[in-house]
Amino acid sequence: MEIYAARTFPALFIFLDLGWLCIFIGFLLVFRKYQALIVGGIAGIIYFIVDYGYFYSVLHTRVVTGADTFWLLFWMSFSYGLTNFAWMWLLFERGKHWKEWSLLIIFGWIAVAFASQNFGSAFPVITTNRGTGTYHGIMAIILFIGYAIQIFRNLGSKDTKEGGVNLLWLLGIGVGIQFAWEAVLLLAGIRPAHAVTLIVNSLIETNLGVPYAFWIFSAMNRKKKPD
Repeated sequence: MEIYAARTFPALFIFLDLGWLCIFIGFLLVFRKYQALIVGGIAGIIYFIVDYGYFYSVLHTRVVTGADTFWLLFWMSFSYGLTNFAWMWLLFERGKHWKEWSLLIIFGWIAVAFASQNFGSAFPVITTNRGTGTYHGIMAIILFIGYAIQIFRNLGSKDTKEGGVNLLWLLGIGVGIQFAWEAVLLLAGIRPAHAVTLIVNSLIETNLGVPYAFWIFSAMNRKKKPD
């Protein structure tokens, strides 16, 4: 099944998003969330390698009109990777301020998307499109493997009180982050109103990496106890 993840937006969206990213990075620095910032930056680079190097250059499923493909995909990948994985890391911590961080990110996305649509009529229009039929099956397999390993660990856990990692918590992070981003794009009119795209992307695209990211987080923070 081919699912097209398309976007149509004025170039003002890019400038507003860059401003929002500076604000978000500022928050992370002020409140000393250095690990989340570093992981988000690395994720942004990895996203760019996958999007430009694989989706665009190898599979030719990514199409961009109205802007330079390299720099547009670099911005999109870095913005998406930084915010998503920094947010993921903050949620992994289970700190008492997870609600504040979540609202900051969601409202930042909403402000950028809707302001660009309201005030961007004088700016060039940019469109991007990405077909997913050639790789969503692979993503689904990666998703299954990650969760299957964690389920196996939970079933074999000797900690009867905790019973291993809370899988609903991991699933909520994986689906919730992608759903929030997809929903903002859809409600702002940037993403076409296709329910299947919203549901499938939310279930697979960020969620597939959550178990693996959580294992890395746990390995890097063995001495920390979440609130």
